[in-house]
Amino acid sequence: MAQDTSQNVFQGKKVALGICGGIAAYKAAEVLRGLQKAGCAVRVAMTARACEFVQPLTFRALSGEHVVVDDYAPDNPDPIAHITFSQTVELLIIAPATANIIGKFANGIADDFLSSTYLASTAPVLIAPAMNTSMWEHPATKRNVERLKADGVIFIEPDDGEMACGTIGPGRLSEPERIVAAAMEILQTTSGVVVQDLAGEKLLITVGATREPLDPVRFLSNNSSGRMGFAIADAARKRGAKVSVIAGSTTAEAPAGIALIRAFSAAEMHAAVMNALPEASIFIGAAAVADYRPAQSAQQKIKKTDTEITIKLERTEDILADVAALNRDDLLVIGFAAETENVLANAREKLRRKNLDAIVANDVMREGVGFNTITNEVTVISRDGKAPIHVPLMPKTNVATIILDQVVRLRARVKPTSHQRVVNGRKKA
Repeated sequence: MAQDTSQNVFQGKKVALGICGGIAAYKAAEVLRGLQKAGCAVRVAMTARACEFVQPLTFRALSGEHVVVDDYAPDNPDPIAHITFSQTVELLIIAPATANIIGKFANGIADDFLSSTYLASTAPVLIAPAMNTSMWEHPATKRNVERLKADGVIFIEPDDGEMACGTIGPGRLSEPERIVAAAMEILQTTSGVVVQDLAGEKLLITVGATREPLDPVRFLSNNSSGRMGFAIADAARKRGAKVSVIAGSTTAEAPAGIALIRAFSAAEMHAAVMNALPEASIFIGAAAVADYRPAQSAQQKIKKTDTEITIKLERTEDILADVAALNRDDLLVIGFAAETENVLANAREKLRRKNLDAIVANDVMREGVGFNTITNEVTVISRDGKAPIHVPLMPKTNVATIILDQVVRLRARVKPTSHQRVVNGRKKA
């Protein structure tokens, strides 16, 4: 079984999760589970309005702890819960946070359990707002947010999208994975845990889907969002690596602090990789690169007819194989294998055939795994004979950490000197 090193860092960290009233309250369950998978012990507080969207029993079942709504309630085991609850945690998260609770926090109002907890808390505070676009953009809300930021509160800006009310714009609760990742970063900082085991490394990673044009308006592609690759890039940057990302089509947000190059077709991505590769010490092929493209792309839009059309396909450049074929002694080459059957057998064959140092395999037919998900479940297989590392279903940010742990292990094992070359763990004259 895999050793989740992110849990070693965060194991037992005490986190309080505050939940406010709004349709996004149901997503708080995903935030809770993500924190738990990272090793945190989580207690939950809810506003009375939040209970109208999700019952406290849901969070009690998930957390194994009493959920506080009213510290004066007869069933509350702690009569001064707003003190003990707030001052025994290492991070207070409010997700979702309404305009109402943000206003209370900013103006020192403490008329319910959650607002009292905020005033009594000595821990860092992370707020993930969720509200109607007009409410989020109202001058009063902006004023309250700026006041809280000045007080040291950390915000995760809401996403753009369609609201439950039909409004389109900023105001949607940020993805639970992003909230958990922000929480992990805060806990690392406050704990003084700054892992820099990739310092000095130059990571080159491909991300997202390629597009192979049929005509000026149509293309062949796939469902890759780029989320897993971006998570690896962001985690590597935080661990000290200089990171360059070559991205095709993506729907996930690119992290800050990386060099980003766009290359939409397999040919463009191949050229971009080969151009950037001389500076890299680690290459990870996380992009879902098309295996085939139309042999000819029409110059004009293909018109609909009453008859079938036949499209001849040709093989695209094999980026991963070409990178590995360089046999550079200073370069680790890691691939991905998105499979639908015989996952481990197919991944091992790809590892052997393309002469990789390691491969990350997943079954994209499984729920919550692979494309367009915030979670993943993978198995890391390496050439050096170490038993495969199975990573159970968890947020992709956590999966990224475990993948990089294996990269660090391989780098420590393969340290070539100026007197010998080492290719995939084997010495060469």
